[in-house]
Amino acid sequence: MTDESWPWAAGAATGVGSLPGTDIREAVRVVLGELPDLPHLPELPGRGPGADLIGRTAGLLIELPVELYAGRWRVAAHPGRDLLRTHDLRERDLDALMELADGYTGVVKVQAAGPWTLAASVELPIGGRVLRDHGAARDVCESLAEGLAVHVAEVSRRLPGASVLLQLDEPSLPAVLAGTVPTESGWQTLRAVPEAVVRDSVRSLVDAVGVPVVVHSCAPDVPVRLLREAGVTGVGLDVSLLTDLDPLGEALDAGLGLFAGAAPTVLPAGRRAPTSAQVADKVRDLWHKLGFPAARLPAQVVVTPACGLAGATAAYARDVLRACRDAGRRLAEV
Repeated sequence: MTDESWPWAAGAATGVGSLPGTDIREAVRVVLGELPDLPHLPELPGRGPGADLIGRTAGLLIELPVELYAGRWRVAAHPGRDLLRTHDLRERDLDALMELADGYTGVVKVQAAGPWTLAASVELPIGGRVLRDHGAARDVCESLAEGLAVHVAEVSRRLPGASVLLQLDEPSLPAVLAGTVPTESGWQTLRAVPEAVVRDSVRSLVDAVGVPVVVHSCAPDVPVRLLREAGVTGVGLDVSLLTDLDPLGEALDAGLGLFAGAAPTVLPAGRRAPTSAQVADKVRDLWHKLGFPAARLPAQVVVTPACGLAGATAAYARDVLRACRDAGRRLAEV
């Protein structure tokens, strides 16, 4: 394998997506400054509804308007002010990125909830999660694929010299496959979705957007094999949650990229932010356990925090992103 097998630069680091605060221009500056090799469009859920993972992504759906009801997003009969706010926030984000990253010619990452996390979170008009209705879940998957294709095209239009990488956040995917997503009452669970259905939906989305796709999940038991078979370019996960290395090793051996979450998202009490050496050692130790040549690591692995940083302080978030960046550079010195 060669460096050209993966779309990012060797030794790259990036963020998972979310950051603390409400100032999108400042967040974009931080990302561009600390993660120059693989910056991402930051997410600021602290701004409220429409900036959260589910609302922000649901706002991308085509011909499936959503609204807030009792603090949850649900499918609506027609577009309303909640959807308008979501669109307005996204427009501000893209404006900030276009202005501050003007002239950028590398790879830029954008994030959205994956189709199955969205289906497990958004509710039907009559109540209950979309996931309980397989026809409605299929409609959400198809609508999201179409909406993400439009979103990726818009990012490309605003940054014509850049290449776009799409990250799908799927924290609910393991539960969807295991049949452990709770019903609205919490007393029962929704039936499991067959692997073939999930695989085909992700493959269709990958084909629709036309850019490399990475699937990220902070949950244990990320279905790495299924995602590789669905045609994604990489998977992102919290390396501290890995228990069975064989599926990951097989996928990486087949060419899957790894976004290795190796830095804690919140500063533990009485501790300091991790150093770049500590983060690099964590990634290097995993690679050694997998048995792959050290020279292959910098090209195939991107260093990231374990998950989003919305719950961190601004200072800690910046320290973690810097540690990941410098860890990636340490690993590239092999």
